[in-house]
Amino acid sequence: MRVIAGNLKGRQLKAVSGSTTRPTTDKVKESVFQVMGPFFNGGNVLDLFAGSGSLGIEALSRGMEYGVFVDKHPKAIHTIKENLKSVQLDQRSEVFRAEAHRALKAAAKRELKFDLILLDPPYGMVDYEEILSDIVKLELIKSGGTIYCEHNFTEKMPSKLDNLKAVKKDRYGGTIGITIYKA
Repeated sequence: MRVIAGNLKGRQLKAVSGSTTRPTTDKVKESVFQVMGPFFNGGNVLDLFAGSGSLGIEALSRGMEYGVFVDKHPKAIHTIKENLKSVQLDQRSEVFRAEAHRALKAAAKRELKFDLILLDPPYGMVDYEEILSDIVKLELIKSGGTIYCEHNFTEKMPSKLDNLKAVKKDRYGGTIGITIYKA
């Protein structure tokens, strides 16, 4: 697993040990970042089900200024911190061990707003409509912001939800579905 583009291009990242996480492949990561915006001109990113942190690190490498990484598993938190330190992004990021809904409420309480939110939870374990509704209700996504959802391709994703509109739906390989929303 590596950083695909940006100022950290080619840097190796560690995966979370064990079978609790499913890293996004380099090929999928490259494709979706080409769609979301190959490069960013600043902004904040939230990597909500961060796993190894590779998606959020990719966004920081491509120009996001600051990242918040959240996962509930201790092994994931340890791996995220190691990866951020190895690519020298630990000063431009925060890492929290928390359940997703609790993390969203905490971010709202701090009045954080994000230009990019990355959602890549374990397949079949999350109600996307509920998470997306929370993001909108808590006003965590900036106007014009992007939300990336990786899911099992059989999962039905809404085309529109509150002020979010699906701008891209795609399928990669045998099981991966991608839905990208704009606020």
